[in-house]
This record gives sequence, structure tokens and C-alpha cells, in this order.
Amino acid sequence: MAVLEQPYLDLLNKIMTEGHDKSDRTGTGTRSYFGAQMRFDLSQGFPLLTTKKVPFGLIKSELLWFLRGDTNIRFLLEHNNHIWDEWAFKNWIISDEYQGPDMTDFGLRSQSDPEFNKLYQSEMKKFDQRILDDRAFAEKFGNLGDVYGAQWRHWQKRDGGFIDQIADVIKQIKETPDSRRMIVTAWNPEDVPTSALPPCHVMFQFYVVDGKISVQLYQRSGDMFLGVPFNIASYALLLNMIARETGLEAGEFIHTLGDAHIYRNHFDQVKELLSRKPYNAPKLWLNPEKELIKDFQMNDIKVIDYMHHGTIKAPVAV
Repeated sequence: MAVLEQPYLDLLNKIMTEGHDKSDRTGTGTRSYFGAQMRFDLSQGFPLLTTKKVPFGLIKSELLWFLRGDTNIRFLLEHNNHIWDEWAFKNWIISDEYQGPDMTDFGLRSQSDPEFNKLYQSEMKKFDQRILDDRAFAEKFGNLGDVYGAQWRHWQKRDGGFIDQIADVIKQIKETPDSRRMIVTAWNPEDVPTSALPPCHVMFQFYVVDGKISVQLYQRSGDMFLGVPFNIASYALLLNMIARETGLEAGEFIHTLGDAHIYRNHFDQVKELLSRKPYNAPKLWLNPEKELIKDFQMNDIKVIDYMHHGTIKAPVAV
């Protein structure tokens, strides 16, 4: 095995030293670099960050959620995954049905006011429990709109019906592996205004040569400290799963970013991360009895020999 995260560490350093300070939608502020690329050779291991602990259980449950075509956080909460809570909770507290404490400017206030943050977390915990306990409430407030799962598996056609892009691209890989059209897209301009969070990882393209399959992701916007380590591992896992179903070896994951940014309130965390020495990458284990993506469950996917430094906490910008 080898150190695989160096391209990520190099890009973090590049953004800190050469990036541009910009305002952003959340009001937090970022240091940003436009147009970057990282390459990860998956024959050398699995690119799960070792300079901080990255919870792999969250990555695989989120990917399985996408691959189910699901857009409701209930499945995630059932697997103790709270990655998407903030956006669903936001929709709840700005609705006319919400009768709880005032959460005006909740995003920034929860980061700067400890007492308000306690209240905010308490209200979100109640919200999560109600999503789990009340199916009707979950249907109304747990749904995030046409995010990744919907676009990947149920792209709505103008004339009715839908396209299952994942099934279609797997068919192409098997039947026409030299095609330059093996693409899945999540960016639908019609759906962007109604999505809780318009897709950040916009599209990905597969490439087959010499019995190996590679994938390149284009990500329009990347939160380099919190989000991008998840994206790297998620797409590396997706590539391995599709390689399994198509009978190919996993080649490279190539990660191309538009606006690659570090939030201003993550600068100290990034400096701490960059001071750490990375370990060798872990290995990915997929249940050898499973071949089809649709058959994989949580316990069919594991990482082995994952050595890592400690967790570094940082606030989410919503």
C-alpha cells in the first residue's frame, strides 16, 4: 500500500498559499482556487484520508442512499448518518408549521453563540427523532428534492417516464466500453431552484482501457476540509462497485474541481491537518459473494488496515 492522499494535501496547501479570498452564499467567507485536479491510483489502495479520521460508515451509507434513488433523510438517520440533516432541518424551521424557538440566522448564530448552538442542536435532535417516528412527517419534511439519488436513478423525461442513468452507464460499460459517452449527470437546471442543495458533484465519466475502468468527476464546488474527503472516498467506492459489476479492475479516480475552497472558519483545522504525517492508505473489502450494485448492503463494504490520526472538528456552512 502507499500514501494516496498527497494530491489532496498538496491542493489544500495550494489554496491556502495561492487562493483568492471571496465572499460566499453562507456569509462565512472562503479562500478559493478555480480549476484544480487530483488523481488517485486505486490499485495502490483506497483513498480514505489518514491525516484525520474520516467515518467510512457515513460514506457508504450515503452512497447506498444515492444508489437506491432515495432523497429522504429517513434512510440515512436509520443508519446514524446525519450528513444531510442541516438542509432538511432548515426547510422545517422556515416552514409555517414550525412552532419552536426562533431560529433566525440559525446558520451563523449556531457557530458563534454557544447557548444558541445548544438550542439549535436540541431542536435538530427532536426533528431527527420525529423523522424516524412519524412517516407522514418524514415524507413532508425529510425529502430534499431532486438531489443526487433522484437524478442518478430517476431523471425525469420531458415526455414522461424517467432515465436510470446508473443502469444505463453500466450497460454501456459492458457493451461499448470504448464509448466516450459513458456519463452520469446530476445537474438539471430545471430542478436546481427547488433542491435543498444544488448538486456540487455535477457529472462523472467512465473510461475503460486494458481491463481497467477509471472515472473522472467534475465537481462545481468543493468544501475542501469537510466535504471533499467524503467525495474522494465515495467516488472511489462507487468505481470499485461498478468495476465489480462489470468484471473490470478499478483504475484511477480523477477529481476535477471548479471552485475548490476552504471556509475561513476552517483555516486553523487545515493548518493542523497539514502538520500531520499521512499513513499508508487502507484497503477496500467488498463481499466477494456480491456482484450487482443493487445487492450491496452496509455489511458488504469495509475498509481494512485503516490507520489514521484523530478527528478534527469543524462547523458546517449551510
